[in-house]
Amino acid sequence: MQAEVVATGSISSRDNANPPTWNSPVERSRIPESVLVIVYTDNADVLLLRRSAPFDFWQSVTGSLEIDETAGVTARRELFEETGLANEGRLYDADRRRVFTIDPRWRSRYAPGVTENTEHEWHFRLPAWCDVKLDAAEHSECQWVPIGEAISRVWSWTNKDALRMLRAELRATP
Repeated sequence: MQAEVVATGSISSRDNANPPTWNSPVERSRIPESVLVIVYTDNADVLLLRRSAPFDFWQSVTGSLEIDETAGVTARRELFEETGLANEGRLYDADRRRVFTIDPRWRSRYAPGVTENTEHEWHFRLPAWCDVKLDAAEHSECQWVPIGEAISRVWSWTNKDALRMLRAELRATP
């Protein structure tokens, strides 16, 4: 069963006016739990974002859970932060989780000894393409592409797997 999350209310749980005070490097570490949000249209076109650091690659919307956030809140927050999208489509939990080894280029962001991350898959379905507002600090460009091309272009195996599964679901739907 798929649980729908209506993208309303506060987009971010962060209080930017009063940032948290950190007492140790471990407290600043990322939680090894994240979301992958596939943004797609009724015609099976997928929004891809071109990541600019730590290296150049294509991906769907992604982001780590923050303290006291649920995966649904994180999905809604990351979707808005990375694309500016909120109420234009339907955000829902795909009810799939994947565990992956954290790439060495990102390991320093986690507590010492943390090597695996659990990723929650979410989908954001739109009737058609729409304009997005990128976070220039994270992404250099975006493109709407057919789902088959998206599978070929994304870097991570979890993103590829999620797109393949979505394509199979869309083909099975009359």
